Amino acid sequence: MNIRSVTHIDNVRLSDSGDAVVIIDQSLLPNETVYLNLKEPEELYDAIHELRVRGAPAIGIFAAYAVYVLARRHAALDYDSFYVNFAQDRDYLDSSRPTAVNLHAMLTRMDGVVRAGREKPVPEILECLRDEAIAIHREDMDMCRAISEYGLELVKDGFGVLTHCNAGPLATSRYGTGLGTLFLGAERGMTFHAYCDETRPLLQGARLTTYELQKAGIDCTLICDNMASFVMREGRIDACFVGCDRVAANGDTANKIGTSGVAILAKHYGIPFYVFCPSSTIDFGCKTGADIKIELRAPEEIKEKFFIQPTALPEVKCLNPAFDVTDAELITAIVTEKGICRAPYTESLAALFGGGEA
Repeated sequence: MNIRSVTHIDNVRLSDSGDAVVIIDQSLLPNETVYLNLKEPEELYDAIHELRVRGAPAIGIFAAYAVYVLARRHAALDYDSFYVNFAQDRDYLDSSRPTAVNLHAMLTRMDGVVRAGREKPVPEILECLRDEAIAIHREDMDMCRAISEYGLELVKDGFGVLTHCNAGPLATSRYGTGLGTLFLGAERGMTFHAYCDETRPLLQGARLTTYELQKAGIDCTLICDNMASFVMREGRIDACFVGCDRVAANGDTANKIGTSGVAILAKHYGIPFYVFCPSSTIDFGCKTGADIKIELRAPEEIKEKFFIQPTALPEVKCLNPAFDVTDAELITAIVTEKGICRAPYTESLAALFGGGEA
């Protein structure tokens, strides 16, 4: 398989009939590639909550399509009744995962379309919702390409790059955020070697990142999370690339659990640590990482998931936060579709995106 067929994978899209959202079930990768057609409220909610669709940008795209699919059910109602049902569907989907800002932001954007169409017939509002969801999807494609272009300014041919979690096309729309630079560079003949943290307990690095890179022909090596210091000390790593699910106004970022540990190690070994994100993940209403709500998930993910038998006694307690916060002082640069931001992030992010006071 060539790289183009991987970077342009349709991991999230609206069905041709418009009555379902089609996704690749990421919970089954890398051993099975299964497409799901989702249209019921519960299965759309579960797709987000159970990580069948994941990655902040992909969740935002999925949510926009999902709320449109659900809104179609209420086409025969008057506006007020239509909006009551729409708001219930919106809030239900929004409750599926609390940390990724894209989910709430894209649902809020779709809500704005409905509010702006108060004087329009409901069928016309539905057309506007469909157009808005498609626009959200296309904008993410453009953002990923732009982020990847800026990322090329930070790498050289032959770089060794440490990744954590998955921030490639499966997590977004096309090239990805944290992995996009590797894909775009490879298309242009550059070579990289990626060292991929497995990213326990859900193994997105092992199951998804290495899947994407291997299919694309990009040299990659899978390592356990606790091997990151080893490869850094040996001089194998020239930069660390990660995505993120939320960026606070001061530059603190929330990403998959274990990211902050990678950043601390990189600081110790003098390795650049880069965060790649679209502007949709920047939350100027969130002052610092202390304001980011961290999702806590079931203990079974630690003790049982992916194992034939449990790895701990049933009565053993587990703490399973899905994300952690990386302090801004550990981040070398934040790469966005509008440019590369550096510390102090309260100034550089605000100057680039107009949030707060520049």
